[in-house]
Formats: sequence, C-alpha cells, structure tokens
Amino acid sequence: MNHQYVKNVVEAALLAAGRPLTMEELTNVFDERDGSIADEVKGAIGALTEEYETRGLELLEVASGYRIQIRAAVAQPVARLWQERPAKYSRALLETLALIAYRQPITRGEIEQIRGVAVNPNIIKTLHERNWIRVVGHRDVPGKPELLSTTREFLDYFSLKKLDDLPTLAQLKELEDLRVQLTLPGADAQVLSELETPLDAAADDEPPADDDEEPAAQNVVRTQGLVASGAQDDSV
Repeated sequence: MNHQYVKNVVEAALLAAGRPLTMEELTNVFDERDGSIADEVKGAIGALTEEYETRGLELLEVASGYRIQIRAAVAQPVARLWQERPAKYSRALLETLALIAYRQPITRGEIEQIRGVAVNPNIIKTLHERNWIRVVGHRDVPGKPELLSTTREFLDYFSLKKLDDLPTLAQLKELEDLRVQLTLPGADAQVLSELETPLDAAADDEPPADDDEEPAAQNVVRTQGLVASGAQDDSV
C-alpha cells in the first residue's frame, strides 16, 4: 500500500475522530488486516509526529491511544475561537487531584489529613463528574472508606500515556520556608503566604460555589504532608 496514502488516512482519522484512537482502531480503517498494515500505520504515526515538530499541532500518544492536538504555545490565541468561558479550577480541587494522582489509592480522610482541611464534597463530586477519579476499593479500617485513584480520562486530559509520565516530585520541588510546591501540568505556579484554614474551622466555610462558577484560583498544590498555604475548600 502507498505509504503517503496510509499517512493521509491516519492523519484524517485522527483529526476526524475527536478523541484518541488506538493502534487497532487505526489499522481497522483499512481493508487489509495483515501484519504489514500495522507496521505501515506505525510508520505513518512516526512520520506525522516528525512533520508536526515545526507546526502548531502535535501528535501524542496518551493513555487511550494517539491524538492530534494543538500545541500549548498556540493554545491561547486559538481559544478565542470559542465564546464559552474555559473551565477554571480552584487550587483546592487541584491539590486534591494531585494527591490522588501521586498517592493513589488514597482515601478522602487521608487527603484531609495531609492538607489539613476538610475536603468539600463538591470537589470529589466534580472530579467524579469529569471522570478523572474512580473508586477502586475500600480501606480495611472501621467505616471502610473508599479508595480513590485516577482514570484513563485523567491521563488523556493531561496528555499522559501512563502514571509514570507524571513529573516526579524531585522535578517539581521548590522549597521556600520548608514548603513544597507541586504544580500540575499546564498550571501557573505561585507561592502564597496566607495561612491555611484549620480542619476544625472548615465547617464554618461559606456554601460551595456552583461548579459552573468555578473561581479562577492559583493552580498550586502541595504534598508530602505539607499543608498548602491559603487553601480554601469553599469552592471547586
């Protein structure tokens, strides 16, 4: 089969799908089913990846397969094509998500112990609705609390192929007054100085904001038992 034709079909399929495609799905768009077509599809993916190096697009392999996406360097101007407001997540939500990602499986109580504040139920609800976390079991302790882990969709959203592709804590550590800063992929890091709301005061927080009105918060998360300064779980 003509190599250029295979490359064109693979590119068109990735652009048309609107989601990641597995190698099996890509090979199934061709009539041939022998081993040679799989090799040609792999070659087409490699060629497209190389061609996109100098363009505004990139071809990545994520947890669910291969996809073509906009490069981060051009995402901001391209985003002006859409009128709807992009989702913005609070620091509290990102801290919770980061702890689940790096310390999974983990219970809600363990998250609260590390962060030093009660986790707003809306945060867990939002993460479930985004299909970024799932229940994988229960801790064998009184109450049998749920064990939370991340999902394949979480990896896809952050352009990761597997959990091992997460930045290491050593890569992300920035010590300042014994505080560790851990920034999620794509987030703008800032070190804050306000004091953390204590766990026993969390019940006095204002009602959580509606998920459609998520405040623009500094996307800063802390881990390894150090509490995030200035975090408030009154919004998601």
